[in-house]
Amino acid sequence: MLDDTLKAQLKAYLERLQKPVELVATLDDGAASQELRELLEDIRAQSDKITVVEKNDADVRKPSFLITNPGVDTGVRFAGVPLGHEFTSLVLALLQVGGHPSKEAADLLEQVKNLEGDFHFETYYSLSCHNCPDVVQALNLMSVLNPRITHTAIDGGVFQKEIEAREIMGVPTVYLNGQHFGQGRMELAEIVGKIDSGAARRDAAKLNAKEAFDVLIVGGGPAGAAAAVYAARKGIRTGVAAERFGGQVLDTLDIENYISISKTEGPQFAAALERHVRDYEVDIMNLQRAKALRPAAVEGGLVEVELDNGAVLKSRTVILSTGARWRNMNVPGEEQYRTKGVTYCPHCDGPLFKGKPVAVIGGGNSGVEAAIDLAGVVKHVTLLEFAPELKADAVLQRKLRSLPNVDIIVNAQTTEVNGDGHKVNGITYKDRETGEVRQLPLEGIFVQIGLLPNTDWLKGTVNLSRFGEIEIDARGHTNVPGVFAAGDCTTVPYKQIVIAAGAGATAALSAFDHMIRTTAPA
Repeated sequence: MLDDTLKAQLKAYLERLQKPVELVATLDDGAASQELRELLEDIRAQSDKITVVEKNDADVRKPSFLITNPGVDTGVRFAGVPLGHEFTSLVLALLQVGGHPSKEAADLLEQVKNLEGDFHFETYYSLSCHNCPDVVQALNLMSVLNPRITHTAIDGGVFQKEIEAREIMGVPTVYLNGQHFGQGRMELAEIVGKIDSGAARRDAAKLNAKEAFDVLIVGGGPAGAAAAVYAARKGIRTGVAAERFGGQVLDTLDIENYISISKTEGPQFAAALERHVRDYEVDIMNLQRAKALRPAAVEGGLVEVELDNGAVLKSRTVILSTGARWRNMNVPGEEQYRTKGVTYCPHCDGPLFKGKPVAVIGGGNSGVEAAIDLAGVVKHVTLLEFAPELKADAVLQRKLRSLPNVDIIVNAQTTEVNGDGHKVNGITYKDRETGEVRQLPLEGIFVQIGLLPNTDWLKGTVNLSRFGEIEIDARGHTNVPGVFAAGDCTTVPYKQIVIAAGAGATAALSAFDHMIRTTAPA
């Protein structure tokens, strides 16, 4: 099951086990069960602290296995064969059940331990989903820390009937005590905050008590991370308030154009950004959404940023690096069928549409890449492009046109998402040349039509372009004294990671220059 290199790496990790671990397998005669049996035996062979037992439990999914300690009947359960992106989740679960401590903040771990109530979580994932491991790992850790919390991570590809019965068309999807809890990437603190009713209030009180910053960066993507490093290296008090550290990079699969790094994946790159920022004395305030910006009342005074939880942060200068989000089609049915066939991540959700017809909306690089990836999984892909021709790079277009199960329709204006009340069953589009309205039966729609800047909260405060981008000059200045901006939320041309990082550095240097040239009021 595991190759020799992976076995050697696993063996080295399992040397960190501090107490015995028991893998309790519930299997049947199917191929997936045989695959899981082989995986568990490979794991057992790498450590004398691990034992494997089989138990025939009619009430448990097959194939699945529980990671626990001898004599204990609770722990972490995987239903399916956790390889692909979830192999890391499996290794972490083995270590944590085996007594290896988590690197999460001590106060957050204590908060999990003190949660009151019974919480049974189920997470549906796909092996190709790069967003799923964060959710799976967070919930696994919670079940290790608190015996009243259980978690089962379920491979949607193995348990397809459950996916269909619950009408799940996007992963990760989480259920709590049988009810839908959330979908998409979630971090440990975010999950805990949703079930701990007093968390937001306590968090706001902590933030309100913070002293004023010299530089406050709003946003934690490449621009925000670069700004934080450059500001901190000047020896000034630096803070980062981010809705999720890493930003759009977390939703990116392959990165092959960041100079000096031949190839990496978005979540790995985001983790590297955060590690670099944490090398310095930067106050990172994650899972914080900005609500309002208040310019300084007097020259050199403090700028205020109000957060969604009611807290107010103050700073001599502010750098806005809130990035962008996927653009919606804004047609009838899109919102109704979001996560019920309308999706924005082909890598995460593609496997859920195996053997089904789907559409990709958008003929740029993202759309064409999505269609190419999906063609290897789904029954048929129809790519719809509004313009008379595709905008993607020529090499991608050649690859797309070579695929036998792909159709390309240009001059197509999507006008409606069709469904049966529960899930998508088609799309309506207008031929822009003839004016004819046509319907296309399908079961999934992957939207890839560009980005919108995350600047709605800034309207009426800083000057925005007609596209909603923050207007800046060559040094990152906005029209508001002491407020700078960088990255995809600005008018800078070409939305690229390397350009955002450079713009973040520019904004930080400009903020520092502003500080040394401006006298703070007494």
